[in-house]
Amino acid sequence: MSKQPALTHDEMLNFLEEVFPQVFVVEKTLALDAVGWGKGQITLDVNDKHLRPGGTVSGPTMMMMADCAAYICVLSVIGKVALAVTTNLNINFLRKPPETALTCISTPLKIGKSLFVTECKIFAADDPEQKLVAHATATYSIPPK
Repeated sequence: MSKQPALTHDEMLNFLEEVFPQVFVVEKTLALDAVGWGKGQITLDVNDKHLRPGGTVSGPTMMMMADCAAYICVLSVIGKVALAVTTNLNINFLRKPPETALTCISTPLKIGKSLFVTECKIFAADDPEQKLVAHATATYSIPPK
């Protein structure tokens, strides 16, 4: 398997804008930071709509980040496959995230013919130690060719 990303940064962004305009165009919720073979990195500029009572980033917001980063990771290996879908997402919330930008990096744990398992790490974008605020694994089903 080639270690070159299936899509360049611009190709990935254009594809995401096409298939998920609600996230990448309309609300510009996420920024695509980096794409490499088996790597997806995004950043969320946290604002009031992402917070829950107590001044913390909501769980659904971080789950959305993990799912999007995982999808990018999958596409970075298999290419433009819009119908690759999440079959499982498991997340552990490890500490209260700050009310600042969050970054999520997703990398593969297992690449199979029909299932692709990723690991997603979420941390404060400005944290040089990248202390995790959440950790997720996501499994994607890859449709037959």
